[in-house]
Amino acid sequence: MAITRETATPAALDDVAEALAAWQHDGGPVQLHPGDLGWHWRLGAEELAGAVRVWRGDEQILAVGLLDDVGLIRIALAPSTDQDDALAARLLCDLSDPARGVLSATVGIVEARFGAAFRGLLDESGWVADEPWTPLCRDLTDDVEDLGLRVEVVGAHNAPERVAVQRAAFPNSTFTVERWHAMAAASPYSRARCLLGYDVHGDAVAAVTVWSAGPGRPGLLEPVGVRRDHRGHGYGTAISVAAAAALRDVGASSATVCTRSSNIAAVATYTSAGFRPLPEVTDFRRVS
Repeated sequence: MAITRETATPAALDDVAEALAAWQHDGGPVQLHPGDLGWHWRLGAEELAGAVRVWRGDEQILAVGLLDDVGLIRIALAPSTDQDDALAARLLCDLSDPARGVLSATVGIVEARFGAAFRGLLDESGWVADEPWTPLCRDLTDDVEDLGLRVEVVGAHNAPERVAVQRAAFPNSTFTVERWHAMAAASPYSRARCLLGYDVHGDAVAAVTVWSAGPGRPGLLEPVGVRRDHRGHGYGTAISVAAAAALRDVGASSATVCTRSSNIAAVATYTSAGFRPLPEVTDFRRVS
């Protein structure tokens, strides 16, 4: 079977997102989710498509990569490719050679949390462990508790508040109302929603976007933020619980989130919201 690689086009993004949704399942690694594409869609379909790489075999999507940062690609593999040596070899070639237009010559980091053949080949080829991350998961079989935070679903009427919380939570954020609308108009958002949490004075202090991959599949929290001047009051825990409840409402089997292991406060917040830390994972770094 010939394996091809292509840069996505805006017209192909819906199919790529659906492939990622179909690959989500409980009990497996927390890998690239359609919600990750959905969040990046705020930058526009053209820019997102330019950052997405797709590997196909017999016209079927076998792997998807999202260039998420300088020199970093996040890769998800179809469940059927766990032991696919040919796909692993093709991926390694494309990632190792900067001329192939995937990773730069200066920095090469790969998030690969699934695919025994691929991960094994990266290890054998001298790629080394990079920064550790902690995935967390909350099962949604049972009802989700209400911690008393007033929560509203975001629409056009309160999108400016959603943007304000994002920018207050993340100093380098470039989120705008226009970008919220671009994200909300994209196909992954048809199974998503943004939530705002309010304090007793009626001020929006926390926000989260939750992404479903469809009924019976894990959902994703991305991003989660609390205004910097309102931290330490439990709003992060409360909005994370509200996010889990929202995902349960749309039929998600579990709620997942992933954060740097060095972000001890975030790990503690998600844990207090009922998320169970899973074993640490590391990316792979190419050694020159």
